[in-house]
This record gives sequence, structure tokens and C-alpha cells, in this order.
Amino acid sequence: MSNETPEPKEYAAPSGSSKRIVWHTSGGEAVEIDVAAEWIVLRKKEKPAAEIFHTYYKAADAKSRRPVTFVFNGGPGAASAYLHIGGIGPQRVAFGPTGAMPPPPTRLVENSESWIEFTDLVFVDPVGTGFSRVIEPEKKPDEKDKPDPSKTVDEKEYYALERDLESLGEFIERFLSKHKLWDVPIYIAGESYGGFRSAKLARRLQETHGVGLTAAIAISPALEFSLLQANDYDVQSFVDQFCSMALAAAFHKRSRVLTGDEPIETQRKAIEAFATGELARALLIGTASNGAVRGQVFTRVADFLGLSEDLVQRGHGRVPFWRFARELLKSEQKTLSYYDASATAIDPFPDRDGNEAPEPGLAGSQRLFVSGINHLLRSELNVETDRKYEILSYDVNSEWKRDGNSHVFEAPAGSIDDLRYAMSVNPHMKVLIAHGYYDMVTPYFSSERLASQMKLLPEQKENLFIQHYQGGHMFYTWDQSRADFRDWVRRHYV
Repeated sequence: MSNETPEPKEYAAPSGSSKRIVWHTSGGEAVEIDVAAEWIVLRKKEKPAAEIFHTYYKAADAKSRRPVTFVFNGGPGAASAYLHIGGIGPQRVAFGPTGAMPPPPTRLVENSESWIEFTDLVFVDPVGTGFSRVIEPEKKPDEKDKPDPSKTVDEKEYYALERDLESLGEFIERFLSKHKLWDVPIYIAGESYGGFRSAKLARRLQETHGVGLTAAIAISPALEFSLLQANDYDVQSFVDQFCSMALAAAFHKRSRVLTGDEPIETQRKAIEAFATGELARALLIGTASNGAVRGQVFTRVADFLGLSEDLVQRGHGRVPFWRFARELLKSEQKTLSYYDASATAIDPFPDRDGNEAPEPGLAGSQRLFVSGINHLLRSELNVETDRKYEILSYDVNSEWKRDGNSHVFEAPAGSIDDLRYAMSVNPHMKVLIAHGYYDMVTPYFSSERLASQMKLLPEQKENLFIQHYQGGHMFYTWDQSRADFRDWVRRHYV
């Protein structure tokens, strides 16, 4: 009998599934699509470290090499299901025309506005989301209870800004090599924190991984995290949020300045002029300004937002979006969604001080996306796994860190510098940014303002495009917005 130690077997990822489906364009043309739902193994020191689950849609028998678009959501801690079955993939959840939540059960319908018409699609779930997990090392019989730390991977190591970007870059490299796609136009598209990822990856992919991008697409992005931390000494974030709140007040017919029937561009012009002029000056100067003039500005704030003057005066002109969401329709016992202020929910506890109502934009849609993605993957695409599909992991979100020990004076994370750098490295790369008007968490005006402060040359400005739509954070759940968004994006594909 031989005493030689057998060679270790190469690690194999779980078996995925593949299928050919038929999808129809908005014009009724039938297109055959090959779908692969599977895992790619990431490595650490050449050892298997994690498995990234993804769903790959490829036009079958295409006559030419098509672009490929890598799609991810944000959170952090969100899987790609929101974009996958919300607006971009070949099938989507059936919503009402303006994104309203239908009664159970969830129904999937063919998505004639899918981007599959002009690009192949890869929906990516980062580690800890979807079916993506770290790989637990196999324990040998003679090993002691305490594992060798050099051979183990802590799942939490992927819950960090730079490590997350590194893992997505590795995934894209491995995917392009596996499918021999290094010679096709490559796009990335991310929503919310995923939009932040897109901006950061625009630099990293080209500088570190050698992946040239044709375009980076940011959907409802949070581009600078300093803007998500509003306080009594801040001006910019309140100006940005005010624009979305004022549009929402007009939408609900509560504005005392606008009727809500004006074209959205007319509403924007009036709101933004006031926000960047009188309001910004009043907030910047504070109580050092003339009291009578300041009072007039605050009265105008109340009129735009449809709130009581007393509430605005007590807040010295600063109305947090969470307070606006609770107050605007309080007389009707309704509260607004932070993520889509056009959406409302019944406030079950109207007499309590805190807002304990369900979040209609996020909590309200969760049941649809959870059941929809599980039905698609497990029933229609036949993915066999006992793993829970983590559509939105609050554990991942709560553990998310900056890499290393950040100094107390280190600035909040941002991505605009990376975007500016990437546009210099690759002057041909396009940047597309899209928002919903009624999103108060990542307001559209933040991106408008940041873009105007990027100091781009005229030829660079020609590659930066910004467009906004009716709806909120997930504006693509609105039928018209989804179609308009698809048409706008398609114009920028080669």
C-alpha cells in the first residue's frame, strides 16, 4: 500500500444551471437568450476564498460581438435582484404603472424594456449577498480545533470599501477570461451604493485590472458620503434634499408655490433657483443675517414644502427629509417613503412622537423582490441550492467598514475624485448618471451640483450625461420612466 499523500483536488464551485429562453422586444420580435446562473471562485493567496453568484444573459447566435454590462446594486449588503427583476433583466416584477405594490402573490412578466436588446447582462451579487459566500476550508482529520488563520477567510473581510472593490474587480477579470470577452465593449452599472461602486471601479478596473471601460453608469448614486450626514452646520445636503422635497410637495398638491401641474422642468427651475440662492445664503449665514429677511426665506421654505411656518422657523430653515416625510400628509394619517416621496403608507401610530410607520419604498417592495428572485432562480432557471438568497443583508450593512484603522480626521468616503481620474485615464469613457426626482436619500440635485464642480474640460463634458425621471430611488419601477431610461441608455451603447 502506498503511503504517498494524494494530490489535493482543485476546488469546484457549486454547480449552476443554464437554460435558453425566448424574449420579445417592445416591437414584438422574438430573441433567443442563453442564461447561466452560476458561481465564480475568487482566490486569496491562490487558495479558494469566496464564491460569487451571478446570472449571465447572452443573446444566442448573435451575428456580432455584443457589449457586456456588469450590473450590481448597493446597500452595502444588497444583491442585484432589484435591477435584475426591477427594470433591466428580461423578466421583471409586475408593478402598477407608477410603481405601486400589487397584492400578493408576486407575478413576473416579460420585460420588453430590458437592456438585453442591446447588451449582454451579468447581474453580480457581492460576497454576503444573494447566493455568494466565503468558502469554508475543509478540515483535515489531524487538524486541531483551532484553524490556521493563514488558511482561513473571514467573511467580514469582504465587508470593507476597498476589499469589496478588489473582489468585484477580480470577479470581472475572471469572468472576462472564462468567457473570452476581453475584446468586447465593457460597461458597468450600479445603483445607490452600487453607483458609488461604479464611480470607484471606473478608476480601479482600468488602473489595476486592465479592464478598459466604454461607460460607467450610476443609478440613484450616493457619490459623496459627506452629503449623507446632514447636520446643523451643513448647507449643501439640505439644499440638495430641499429640491426633492419641494418636488414631492408639488406632486402631492401641498406646495403653496407650485400647483404640481407645471412641467417638471418648470418646477425644477423655480425650486433650484430658490434653493441655490436665497435658501443657501440664509443657511450659510445663519443668525448673523438680518432677522426679517431670514424669516421671509423660511416662510418661502414652508410654502415650497407645504409645511407650517412654525415648524420651519423652529428648524431655522432646515427640514430633515424624515421629518418632511412624517409631516406633509399627517392630516391624512399617511407618511411618505424616504426613497420615493411620491409613495405613501398609512401611519399605524400617528399619535407617537417617532416615525414607526413602514417604509413604503423599501419595506413595501421587499416581499415582491424576495419572492420574485427566488421564483426566477429556483423555479424558472432551476438553480439547486439550500442557501438563502440574501437580497438585503443588514448584517453585511452593519459590519461595513473603511479598510484599516481610519484616523478621526479622515474625510468620509467619496468617489468623484476617482471618476475625474478615470475620465482622464480614459478620455473616451462615458459616464451616465440617472436619478428619480422624488428620492430624498440620494437626491438628484447632489449629482447635478457635483458634476458642475468636477472641473472637466469641454471635451470631457461631452462624455458626461445626467438624466432624471419620474419616480424615486427605483424610478425604473414606473412604466414610463423604465422605458425612457432604457431608450436614453441605449443611445450610449456601441
